[in-house]
Amino acid sequence: MNLPNKLTLARVVMIPFFVVFLLTNWGGSASKWIALAIFIVASLTDLLDGHIARKYNLVTNFGKFMDPLADKLLVCAAMICLVETGKLPAWIVIVIISREFIISGFRLVASDNGRVIAASYWGKFKTTFQMLMICLMIADIPAIALLTDVVMWVALVLTVVSLADYLQKNKDVLSEQH
Repeated sequence: MNLPNKLTLARVVMIPFFVVFLLTNWGGSASKWIALAIFIVASLTDLLDGHIARKYNLVTNFGKFMDPLADKLLVCAAMICLVETGKLPAWIVIVIISREFIISGFRLVASDNGRVIAASYWGKFKTTFQMLMICLMIADIPAIALLTDVVMWVALVLTVVSLADYLQKNKDVLSEQH
């Protein structure tokens, strides 16, 4: 259990605390700010664990499996909570989660054929905007409501563009025979 894997597990452990603070008044008037802080720290562990794993050659099969799963759990939990609080339309979350299922399915088929499909820059931009959208929606600052809406739409467009790019670049995955 190396440091990157510990950071990944820490991200998973943070999710229930994030959810509790976001959906309850457990922290009083500071609840949403505590939830936001937890989300930001959890998101930063995502950047940190991958960087450390690659820089110090600490990449493991556990990390390859758990890191993307932890990311999806964090982002999906946050978006579902934002639907619950009325800050994010459910249909947008359905589009975003559907994209994740499609990509995961493609990666599974590719892996079965001995092929590894790396994340693209479109996917990285998508993740960045989704996380920024989540932070802005949690903060829920009326003075920047327009910015929050713009970031939401950019995140949605990047979700669709990254899916299209991914499918186009890897269309042969479904036609490969093993």
